Amino acid sequence: MPSFSTTHPVNHSARDMYDLVADVERYPQFLPLCEALTVRSRREKGGRTILIADMTVGYKAIRETFASQVLLNPEALEIQAQYLDGPFRHLDNRWRFVDVGPGRSEVHFAIDYEFRSRVLGALMGAMFEKAFARYTQAFEERADRLYGSRIS
Repeated sequence: MPSFSTTHPVNHSARDMYDLVADVERYPQFLPLCEALTVRSRREKGGRTILIADMTVGYKAIRETFASQVLLNPEALEIQAQYLDGPFRHLDNRWRFVDVGPGRSEVHFAIDYEFRSRVLGALMGAMFEKAFARYTQAFEERADRLYGSRIS
């Protein structure tokens, strides 16, 4: 099963980075391959927010939409997305944000997935890997635009 994980240092607080990643409706504005994202439902439970969201990803002529349940845990500064429906056999995505100094944090990003179709996996697999490698960078660039670039 393909997987990708990284820990990326950023010059923004863990709270700022958490808030940015938790704002899923804005992903189409800056996230590689993300063409649309719609939140179908949102509910609060025990200090956490549970979203059901549809995300459309595309590359050239290929478009796929999948549904995920997203668990936002602001107290722990963690976000977990679990696959519900679409072109995958499995998809699990986790974010964790840790302050490492004043105005600095580490973004921990991990994803593992498997397409249902081997053909789709062959077509999209390499593209997904390149996009995932850029995800934390895309969020950092967005944070720089929203919160200002901070040099340490």
